[in-house]
Amino acid sequence: MITAEGLSKRYGDKLAVDNASFTVRPGLVTGFLGPNGAGKSTTMRMIVDLDRPTTGTVTVNGQPYSKLTSPLSEVGVLLDAKAVHTGRSARNHLKAMAATHGIPSSRVDEVIDIAGIGSVARKRAGGFSLGMGQRLGIAAALLGDPHTLILDEPVNGLDPEGVRWVRQFVRHAASEGRTVLLSSHLMSEMQQTADHLIVLGRGKVLADAPLPEIVRAWTTARVLVRSPRASELADAVAGRDVEIVSTDEFTLDVTGLPASRIGDIAAERGIAVHELTPTSGSLEDAYLALTGDAVEYRTRTVPNDTDAAGTAPQQPVLEEARA
Repeated sequence: MITAEGLSKRYGDKLAVDNASFTVRPGLVTGFLGPNGAGKSTTMRMIVDLDRPTTGTVTVNGQPYSKLTSPLSEVGVLLDAKAVHTGRSARNHLKAMAATHGIPSSRVDEVIDIAGIGSVARKRAGGFSLGMGQRLGIAAALLGDPHTLILDEPVNGLDPEGVRWVRQFVRHAASEGRTVLLSSHLMSEMQQTADHLIVLGRGKVLADAPLPEIVRAWTTARVLVRSPRASELADAVAGRDVEIVSTDEFTLDVTGLPASRIGDIAAERGIAVHELTPTSGSLEDAYLALTGDAVEYRTRTVPNDTDAAGTAPQQPVLEEARA
């Protein structure tokens, strides 16, 4: 278990983390989300004592990381996959880590196999691709068979097979009762992987709840309806809290009424329905709604050169967000 209480970190006049309190519980995959500059990496660094909090405390299983008697056997960390001796082979990098932490060399072969880097284990780590470097970093995090895993963007640079492997691995680790803290900017992947979410924005905890609860709270459920008598059906389902958008003469987009009720109303009036599809919001929708006021940079569009039809296409650019 990871517990942060009133955690803050200031760099000069910049408050990177602002009075953050949260608990990462065992048996769950906890997703750690937030825009660039939200304080996620700083928080992870404070958990493993690479940065000292300005105020507040953070513990792992009730102890500050610096007090753990065998850190590598208790906490596996991937913060920077490039933090390797580039002249060493992957195997020798892991063997050196194992030797300095009293871990049997047999474990090196195990994590090489787990991470799928056997074919490159004798090659210099400095020549690894981004994805293979990530796999080596994950292997290093697993070396001590830790109960707690802290993984910062572990799927960065991985191919689809590698992404699926990370998803399955962290789900399995949580099912064994391990504590898993996982950050990623891939919302679709996080939606498939995480049980619980902690969302940071400008250093503050914006949300700390199960993933489905956050999606329900920050998105709107809609029902797509297709009927040859769409206009008549729209009149029948209209109500005070019901919003209806007609996208064409046969299609309605209904908010504020469940699909079952729409179907019942149609049946009562003998109106044929050709499609009745409820749609819920995605984690990406919820994330953007939740963090909309907490980004450091956001895109806007500016006119570019006009095209052949005389229309100026729009090109996204970055501008600094104002608080």
